[in-house]
Amino acid sequence: MTDIHAAVAAERRDLADLLSGLTPEQWQAPSLCAGWRVREVAAHLTMAFRYAMPRVVLSIMRARGDFNRAADRLARRDAAAMSTGQLVAALRDNAGHPWTPPGGGPAEALRHDMIHGLDITVALGLDRKVPPDRLHLAMPGSLKAKSIAFFGADLEGVWFTADDLEWSAGSGAPVRGSAQDILLAVTGRKLPPGRLSGVTAVRFTRGPAESR
Repeated sequence: MTDIHAAVAAERRDLADLLSGLTPEQWQAPSLCAGWRVREVAAHLTMAFRYAMPRVVLSIMRARGDFNRAADRLARRDAAAMSTGQLVAALRDNAGHPWTPPGGGPAEALRHDMIHGLDITVALGLDRKVPPDRLHLAMPGSLKAKSIAFFGADLEGVWFTADDLEWSAGSGAPVRGSAQDILLAVTGRKLPPGRLSGVTAVRFTRGPAESR
């Protein structure tokens, strides 16, 4: 079985390699994260490596306890202040960093990095396939898991089944797709049309007004 810490480090190195090859136009392009370009996503990916916890707590307090607002402010500020080379280096140099999300473990850290990497590659139309062993470690065991519920996606009445990995979760109307696309859907992302199938797939698909 793949070691989870090795998987986290490998995913970060792969993302650093990918980011280092992007064009200036791609760095400025929108990601699947609403309101964030690729630059802001990269800044967010490296935030935990660059800030001590007291600094993060202070930022959350200044945002009146709203973590998402604090993260947005930090990502926008750092994306404007740091060069693309600095952002790539921050990710590559911290491939083995032990950070995990508050209350989570290494699997949640892997999921965090994987999701944000997909926020970039799917939005840019890049055909990056996450290695199956890493995907297996990152897929949630339940759609009611705290780390999934955090994103607030409407997952009621849906049974997700991956067509490239032995994984399924939920109950109700079936929705099929690749494991990495399902991972995006269950964490609140809207995907380009055609990536998921099933009668309720439209719930997780971008409409014409949302297409870029």
